[in-house]
Parts: sequence; structure tokens; C-alpha cells
Amino acid sequence: MPAGAYVGWPLGRLSSYGNNPVQREEREKNMIKKTVDKVPDIPNLRINTLEIRLVGDSSLIVHKWSEKAKAEMRAKHAKEPLPKKGKRDPEQEYKDSLYEYPGGGYGFPTIAFKAAAVTACSQVEGITKVLARSVFHIDGELVKIDGEPNMREDMVRVGMGTADLRYRGEFKEWAVSLKVKYNATAITPSQIINLFDIAGFGVGVGEGRPERNMAFGRFHVDR
Repeated sequence: MPAGAYVGWPLGRLSSYGNNPVQREEREKNMIKKTVDKVPDIPNLRINTLEIRLVGDSSLIVHKWSEKAKAEMRAKHAKEPLPKKGKRDPEQEYKDSLYEYPGGGYGFPTIAFKAAAVTACSQVEGITKVLARSVFHIDGELVKIDGEPNMREDMVRVGMGTADLRYRGEFKEWAVSLKVKYNATAITPSQIINLFDIAGFGVGVGEGRPERNMAFGRFHVDR
């Protein structure tokens, strides 16, 4: 090594940190302060419960997947021979379309009402579908339907447009009570209620709902 050569930090490190220890310490403090200033203030999670009563404005048509239909799908996926179709039983098809509620009566999937409210966000400014999915949930898998069903016969198009008949349960007069848990730091009760009102008018639930270009399954919030 030539006489008088400098041994220590490379010049690049000297230019980065500086020779003055006081300046270097001050620079590091400023960097820490800027990092702290960027950390958002995250409020505590506050979960509240809101009970909402929905009253039907048009018939609710239900269509649960029957065990027979699910068995046929399993056989198809397993590449097994499909069971031979026997004589149709409209009464049994109607009964199979209903969701039996534990303890008696009939129910409907709660996820259908949440999906309707989330879809309604496309008609509202200031709340996105992504946000709505995470800020509220409805308790239970099924909600009990207050009402009595009747058998309904409809002509439908299946497959390549082939006409067929479907026998399903119809509740002409119906209502449900939802227990909604929500993040009170992100959404208010009035916003939730208004969202369900919009969903009941423009989206609906069940078969033939407005979302599917028909008018069944409409509802409003009983205020």
C-alpha cells in the first residue's frame, strides 16, 4: 500500500453518511420521524349488532338444490352412469325446493341478503363492494321466513333452450328478521338500512329477482 494511503470507509459511504457524527445522528432522527409520521392512526375495532326486519314486496321464490340433483352432479363429475329418470313427482320437487328451518318452518340463506346489499353498492356513491363485504355480516346460515309457501309451476328454458317445467316453493307474503353485525368505525346503522332498502328495490333475492330481469323477491326495511 502506498505511503499516506487512506484506510477506512469507502468514499461512497463517506458521502452518504458524512464525516460529522452530529449531522449523521440528526439525519437518522429525521428519517425515523418521517417513518413514524406515515403510520396511520388505526382506531379500535367496534363490533355492534343491528336487527333489521325485511318485508316482502313481491313473491319470494325459493329453489334449493335437491339431493337428487346433487347426486346426479356427483355421478357426472365421477364419470359414473347417471341414474335413469323415472316419472316426475311435482309435489316432491316442490318440497325439495324448500329450505327446512331447524325447529320447524322454512328458511332462506342469509348470504343471499348480504349478496343483494353488496350488489346494491353499485348504485351508491362512497361505498364499494369490497368495503361492504368486510364491514358487515349476517348471523346464521339460514334466516326463518315468516310466511307459508305454496307450490308454483313455471316454464323455464334449460340447456340449449329446451323448455321444461319447474315446481318450486313460493311465499306470496313473507318477512325475515336479520341480525347484522357491523364494524361501527367503518359504517353506520343508517347506511346499512339504506343499503338494504336499495337492495330490496333493485336487486332482490330468490328466483326471478330484479337482478335477473324479473320482479320477484323484492323487499323493504320495516322502519
